[in-house]
Amino acid sequence: MRGSPFVTHLVAFGRVLREAGLEVGPGRLADALRGLDAVVLARPDDVYWTLRQTLVARADDLDAFDRAFAAWFRGLAAPREPAAVPRRQGERRKGAPPAPGPEIDGGETMLGAWSDDELLRTKDFAAMSPDEFARARRLIKEIGIARPRRRTRRLRRDARGRTLDVRALVRASLATGGDPAHREFRSRTSAPRKLVLVLDVSGSMEAYARALLLYLHAARGSGRGVETFVFGTRLSRITHELGAHDPDAALKAAAARVQDWSGGTRIGASLKSYNDEWGRRALTRGAVVVILSDGCERGEPQPIAFEMARLARQAFAVVWVNPLKGNALYEPLAGGMRAALPSVDRFLAGHDVASLEALGRVLAGIEHRHAA
Repeated sequence: MRGSPFVTHLVAFGRVLREAGLEVGPGRLADALRGLDAVVLARPDDVYWTLRQTLVARADDLDAFDRAFAAWFRGLAAPREPAAVPRRQGERRKGAPPAPGPEIDGGETMLGAWSDDELLRTKDFAAMSPDEFARARRLIKEIGIARPRRRTRRLRRDARGRTLDVRALVRASLATGGDPAHREFRSRTSAPRKLVLVLDVSGSMEAYARALLLYLHAARGSGRGVETFVFGTRLSRITHELGAHDPDAALKAAAARVQDWSGGTRIGASLKSYNDEWGRRALTRGAVVVILSDGCERGEPQPIAFEMARLARQAFAVVWVNPLKGNALYEPLAGGMRAALPSVDRFLAGHDVASLEALGRVLAGIEHRHAA
């Protein structure tokens, strides 16, 4: 089963359970995989009882597990346990699917109902159906890209500032015969920091590239100072193409601009191309650089280590977003990923909508690595 789409689906289901409050770690997921190896996956009852036995540790978590199972595994309803004693009206049995709750104002409420969008936020992009991905596009578009900020040299009036506004002090003293009775203060303003996003669109990233490109488009629309690039075997700048307000038009223009979509991977050569051409234009200096890639390099890893070190010396901070990190069993074993990590300040997942929202929060509060 390892490496199959069902494994990815199960790992994403584990994240849903953690969102619901269950303690589901890598060990329990590994137990679940071993258990599923011994049953027939085509039998819903076998799947349900195997997952319930391996992923649920407390009796109080059974209801949450049943709701998540019924919503996540479409058509695999949780089997009912035989009733030992009659139940009073409105009482529920542990292990049974969620039932309507008590009547309120003439209607019924569902206990613990989950919205479709909430479940979709934590579903792996690689496991989404075309209809689910169409809905996820709307969620990605609505993500507020919180830009990292920097302090500028410009001063503005601030009652809590510590710098005396001498000009305002002199103007105010004219009305009091030169007596500086009223004092004004100023403080330095802040502005969005430059943001550079570099997306891997090689064949190994095919399941995630479209969703991450939508994220690049949302970031591009957050204001000035955002640059976007993609690479497979070579680097392409798509800042202009993603400037279109309509996501479909922007993605179509970007696809026409990139000639090596879903092809090979040359991370080291692409980073060198960026450093040689755009790094020398001071694009990197003072910027937060976000690389979105699985780190799978066909060539030698040494060029990646060298070019990442060059990049880190100029950037304010470097963030690496790897969709594979969303798997609870993931370890950075690929040579390219291991070579890059020493120069990375933040190593994050990027496999679902929730992880992209988390990326936005990290960017909003990121600090220089040497100041941490």
